[in-house]
Amino acid sequence: MQKSESFTLSSLLSFSGGLQDAYTYNVRDEVFANAQTGNIVLMSQSLMQGDWKVALQYLIPLISFITGIFLANIIEGRFKTYQKIHWRQIVLLIQIVVLIAVGFIPTSLNMLANALVSFSCAMQVQSFRTVHGYGYASTMCIGNMRNAATSLSQYFRTKNNKFFYKSLHYFGIILIFAIGAGCGGLLSGLIGMETIWFSAITLIIVTLMMIRK
Repeated sequence: MQKSESFTLSSLLSFSGGLQDAYTYNVRDEVFANAQTGNIVLMSQSLMQGDWKVALQYLIPLISFITGIFLANIIEGRFKTYQKIHWRQIVLLIQIVVLIAVGFIPTSLNMLANALVSFSCAMQVQSFRTVHGYGYASTMCIGNMRNAATSLSQYFRTKNNKFFYKSLHYFGIILIFAIGAGCGGLLSGLIGMETIWFSAITLIIVTLMMIRK
């Protein structure tokens, strides 16, 4: 199993993902960094109401999210066989720089801040997709909830413990995401813009964990 698939590393990524979503919602004009479905709903609603300015506020993070996925794929293709550094560490380093920069962006430029956080989230969700061999998302919950419930249902039908352990992995990731979101909301009220630096610190820890011996 690769280090990037360990439960500890995946948990830190999920904590960071939850914190980022709470941060942009609480500090940056109630825009979701990760939950792009929510942004699409709010954008469409604003468009139907003729509020183009608000619609743009949700459109920009959507475009940034797509761009982040695109770039993560480019990095994987270019550096997947590179020996000196893992391609996922390159992604993490970009995320760290971006999130540190976001902490300096004033609230008058919230649209830019949200775009950068969404870009970072997209790179993360595209680059880290498995925990102990199970597909998961570190920056959103709906897929993890579906997989957790499905695995638990399979356990009750088959009594196969592997499905039970699989469901525990998903429920654990969801719980840690929620803890990250809670911490993000709490810290946002206390220190405001700089809250995002706690996410960057978490990603620095993840990067160090991935250093090859």
